Amino acid sequence: MTENDIKDVTRAALVSADTGEFDAERSLNELEELSKTAGVEVAARVIQKRPACDSATVIGSGRLEQLAEEAAALELDLIIFDCELTANQTRNIEKILDIRVIDRTTLILDIFAQRARSKEGRLQVELAQQKYRLPRLAGKGVELSRLGGGIGTRGPGESKLETDKRHIRRRIESLEAELKELEKRRELHRARRKKDNVLTAAIVGYTNVGKSTLLNALTDAGVLAENKLFATLDTTSRSLELPDGRSVMLIDTVGLIRRLPHDLVEAFKSTLEEAANADIIINLIDISAEDGYEQSEVTAEVLKELGCDGIPRIDVLNKCDKLPEAENIRCDDRTVKISAKQGTGFDELLECIARNLPETAVRGKFSIPYDKTSLINAVRAEGKILSEEFLPEGTLIEAIVDKKILHLVEEYRI
Repeated sequence: MTENDIKDVTRAALVSADTGEFDAERSLNELEELSKTAGVEVAARVIQKRPACDSATVIGSGRLEQLAEEAAALELDLIIFDCELTANQTRNIEKILDIRVIDRTTLILDIFAQRARSKEGRLQVELAQQKYRLPRLAGKGVELSRLGGGIGTRGPGESKLETDKRHIRRRIESLEAELKELEKRRELHRARRKKDNVLTAAIVGYTNVGKSTLLNALTDAGVLAENKLFATLDTTSRSLELPDGRSVMLIDTVGLIRRLPHDLVEAFKSTLEEAANADIIINLIDISAEDGYEQSEVTAEVLKELGCDGIPRIDVLNKCDKLPEAENIRCDDRTVKISAKQGTGFDELLECIARNLPETAVRGKFSIPYDKTSLINAVRAEGKILSEEFLPEGTLIEAIVDKKILHLVEEYRI
């Protein structure tokens, strides 16, 4: 389904097979939010309890025939299934319903295609789309079984299906090569940050918990922040001054979601890996959401997959303004309550970040003799001079000194 296709859609029904594997009602609520984000009007919801999904039609042919009558009465244009459909399932369901059918993954891919702005974001989305399409070409109908003309790259008698598969495989290889080049550049940027002793903090969390709103509020980043799922897909970095004088680079990352398709996780791993290379992780949680802590568990699982276990993490409970009882929630050294929209709790948040950041530097006052002025240059190169005063006995500086050169000025510390 293309972006233009979905813009024409006005009315849809959402369908879920409740096998007890997950909370079907809650998942369908999320699918409805995704549908609204894509511009779809949800006119009906169907949850069919089953011991297992039907291999041919997901919810069974009998229930599908009932749905066909309901769809005609409601004048629906689209049916969205809250699961991944195989090519055969899609074909079987469309045959019974005589309406266009898509699945949860196709919907998410469409939203990603609309939202990606940077070159890397667009490449990642297309890669996920192509990987998703490849195994689903089979069974798409007679039009894919026509023989090619035997001219150019098509072999004599090669089927349209095989030609399309080969074309997609080549495109996947090309996209992966382009993304590898961009990843090399990203690694160079990371290496440069490490060399320059730039501390980084990755903002991670479920989609629509307020990551972009927080980044904008703290740094005036000007990132698009909407009350929609996946409002931002591209990584944004901005510098932030902490109460202890240190600077930290805040990095916004793509939002996460339950049952995020594997190909999407793989495609966006290079973006998510900013978290794996951060000095601290800011785990943003929508405290007003009914399933806020479950959402946080989804984030924790993905972070574990990325190998982030050893990185300091703080939990930031956002949208406290929407929850009257939030004042009763107790915080600790690694937990803080805020409202990114109202701009409250930021002082506590910055102190919490500074408190949990690894100590790579020491703040202090040093009286540097005039014949040791080169030490001031070393401090400036590896750290930060906060103030400088020229006294008869030498230069008095207040500075943030990197630990690796602290031994050079330790004897002059006041």
